[in-house]
Amino acid sequence: MTRPPRRPARSRRDRHGRGLRGRLVPAEVPLSRSRAEQFDDLVLDAVEELERRWERELAGVEFAVEDVPWVEHTSPDEVVLDADVLDDSSVPLARVLPAHREGGREVPARIIVYRRPLEIRAHDRDDLADLVRDVVVDQVAVLLGRDPEEIDPTG
Repeated sequence: MTRPPRRPARSRRDRHGRGLRGRLVPAEVPLSRSRAEQFDDLVLDAVEELERRWERELAGVEFAVEDVPWVEHTSPDEVVLDADVLDDSSVPLARVLPAHREGGREVPARIIVYRRPLEIRAHDRDDLADLVRDVVVDQVAVLLGRDPEEIDPTG
């Protein structure tokens, strides 16, 4: 009985004779997290803080992060934003989608925070954390029909 021909092993070296590069930073170090993951953490921190105070009101609300908003252009100079969008000079920062029925099932309320527009407006990580918190507070206030100062008196 003959063995089938063996395929050559895949080279573990590049054309310069160097091996494949591994991670440059250990996974336990905060630096190893991507900007998107760090942004998600900022949103989670803001949401967790608000949920402690507004637990019952925010029980069914979903929070999401998207990189950039989907914006409808009717002409090159005109951007059409829905009424549920928080914007800064026609650039969407976040959006509230109220709970509704779709196809016979209840769709929960959803707050969407847009990462890239907020990152661009922030000067540093602390500024970004404050901006994310302000946007989340504003959107929760819109959703609950309350004043932002009532939602977060410390802000």
